[in-house]
Amino acid sequence: MRRKGNPSPSLRHRRVAGSVEPAPRHGLARVLSKLGVCSRTQAQALVRAGRVRVDGRIVRDPEAPTNARRERISVDGADIAAAEKIYLMLNKPRGCVTTASDEHGRDTVYTLLQNGKFPWLAPVGRLDKASEGLLLFSNDSAWAARLTDPAAHLDKTYHVQIDRLPDADLLARLCAGVADDGEVLLAKSVRELRRGEKNAWLEIVLDEGRNRQIRRLLAAFDIAVLRLIRVAIGGLALGDLAKGRWRVLAGVEVVALKLPMP
Repeated sequence: MRRKGNPSPSLRHRRVAGSVEPAPRHGLARVLSKLGVCSRTQAQALVRAGRVRVDGRIVRDPEAPTNARRERISVDGADIAAAEKIYLMLNKPRGCVTTASDEHGRDTVYTLLQNGKFPWLAPVGRLDKASEGLLLFSNDSAWAARLTDPAAHLDKTYHVQIDRLPDADLLARLCAGVADDGEVLLAKSVRELRRGEKNAWLEIVLDEGRNRQIRRLLAAFDIAVLRLIRVAIGGLALGDLAKGRWRVLAGVEVVALKLPMP
């Protein structure tokens, strides 16, 4: 009988070997995505087609538990290692859709990244077809998840041209919010940037990311959006990056986006 308080032999062995637990086992398609090989949807197709091997054995189940640190994964006979982490920003033009391919043949944001010869990158959040401006891409799924987590309340700043001249009451009501389709839509802050004879530009800051939030919020007040440009995410500004162009983020920019804003 073991003395009370003495660890079992197996527990002693684990402690001697080290306190770091083995890497978690995730579904094979998710592992390929997290390694930056392709999207999870693309990974599922590769696995089902029998093009993926784990330790030399073909696996056709995208949910098969896999440990990337302990098992050798190959696609079409080529061993897979974790891709270098890449972070970049794109100035998305109006008319491009934020998908890898489009069944209607429309231009996608990936067309603009072709000359970069990057490994697979995923958009961090979205901009709809009619919207423009700052769009992030990365193959670091953990970093992307932190940025898109609703609990992060990361500010996103937009310049929005509307089809009317606003007054102080309207700006206050946009911040107070409205109910729409079971959701409360509101802006964190709104201010007027400039005005013409019949329309004006507003700066609208959101700290949540509901689908088409600004367009739906303004539509609740019978306001049409003429242009919508995302100009900043957290402290990262679009700056003078030309429309349709991209650039790789500096290391300090990547780290700063993970940190809460003051």
